[in-house]
Amino acid sequence: MPFFNIEKQSTQSAARAGILKTHHSEIMTPFFMPIGTYGAVKTMSSEELKKIPTNIILSNSYHLYLRPGLEILENAGGLHRFMGWDKSILTDSGGFQVFSLAKFRKISDNGVEFQSHIDGSSHLFTPEKAVDIQRSIGSDIMMMFDLCPPGDGTYDEWTKAVDVTNRWADRGMERFHSTKEIYGHKQALFPIVQGGTDIKLRKKSAEYLGSLDAEGYAIGGLAVGEPKDKMLDIIDIVDDLLPSNKPRYLMGVGTPADLIEAIKRGVDMFDCVIPTRNGRNGQIFTSKGKINIRNSKFKNDYSAIDQLSSCKLAQKYSKAYLYHLFKTEEILGYRIATQTNLFYYISLMDKARHHIQNDTFSDWSDEMLSYLYEGNK
Repeated sequence: MPFFNIEKQSTQSAARAGILKTHHSEIMTPFFMPIGTYGAVKTMSSEELKKIPTNIILSNSYHLYLRPGLEILENAGGLHRFMGWDKSILTDSGGFQVFSLAKFRKISDNGVEFQSHIDGSSHLFTPEKAVDIQRSIGSDIMMMFDLCPPGDGTYDEWTKAVDVTNRWADRGMERFHSTKEIYGHKQALFPIVQGGTDIKLRKKSAEYLGSLDAEGYAIGGLAVGEPKDKMLDIIDIVDDLLPSNKPRYLMGVGTPADLIEAIKRGVDMFDCVIPTRNGRNGQIFTSKGKINIRNSKFKNDYSAIDQLSSCKLAQKYSKAYLYHLFKTEEILGYRIATQTNLFYYISLMDKARHHIQNDTFSDWSDEMLSYLYEGNK
């Protein structure tokens, strides 16, 4: 069973529509993954996620390793069974969390020694251990352990991140090929391209990792504060260098406009906390633009949250009701907001795919980007 097939290539851009097949589901590309850090997308059940619909979520190795722990996950039969989810799961390696959350960390050629942000206990993550952890979790797509530099890092920091990430990728790939799946289903391992916003470093990283013949590749270290034009320049370059027949995953990005811009440049996979986290804070994505439901102007607005949305909750409930739920901090408000936003993001991916298949993506994306950028002013 081929892991990834491109079904249609746009004639006017690098956008492409394909299908990614794992043991648990077939996922039409381009696609967006809801974030389920601890094995749950906040406020939503596994059955509700299927109705969006989505066939894949993202969970995090670092957090699952600390809680509930690998023993519990293995005793449950892996994360799929533990959370009652029979579709696909991608797990981040935990590299970003080690560097952003750990109370203490010490980087060596071997890996990263760190203290848990929860209880201060000491742990060591190596490229090999990252693979072992994700074997225990049982995710369909595993991410390679990488050195994630700060977005405002120096050239020397970015250079070190590329060199270390390349060395760790060799070790991680060797561990991957020398071990077997625990739960009987095939797993894939994606290396992560680093290099900050330096073009030469990104080329060095992409060329080296591309030679490993992985089943897919990720672009990391973007959307961390760099100028938008720099981010898009890097995506342009990296997508030209990475194997064209493999899926490309832009990590942690982003806004609806970011997604369209990246699809135009050949990206197939996305994840971001924006639709869920922002939704719980009152920002709602609708077919007529973003709204802040906490704004008092919605107190007496009895129109539907989004009549044009494919989300039934957005059609059923009024803005006034959602405003009320947020003012009273009712959990239902967060549930409605989360589902409305995820429906918006998944629908955006479906529309992009439709226009790629019909070779109308260029006109559609230009129109959408003009609308989205104008709405952000």
